Amino acid sequence: MTEFFKKLSQDFTQLLENEYGYDTIVEVGEQQNTHLFKVHSAILYQRSPYFHQKLTNTNKKNNAIEIKLPHVSAETFTIIIKYIYGGIVSLENFEASFIFKLLMEALFVYDLLYKRH
Repeated sequence: MTEFFKKLSQDFTQLLENEYGYDTIVEVGEQQNTHLFKVHSAILYQRSPYFHQKLTNTNKKNNAIEIKLPHVSAETFTIIIKYIYGGIVSLENFEASFIFKLLMEALFVYDLLYKRH
């Protein structure tokens, strides 16, 4: 059974990487440091309370849902989105300062989700 879940995780990660059938564009970063991620609303909706709420209150524009996260860097969001899709995150190769930055950005998103109702 664990082999099945490992393959499932790989399949979802591959879906993220090849962007097939995406219906949502997440823009992260500010000004010249923005990056677009082409993702799938059904996966975000089901796997993340933040995106569940965000997608419930967002309309499609030009056949895609657009979400902007200006306070999250592309590097941090790459880790977050890979975790959402594949369920695995490895921080072994990152410096402590980056891990701290990742935690701070996660706290910012948590604050958006749970404290501003």
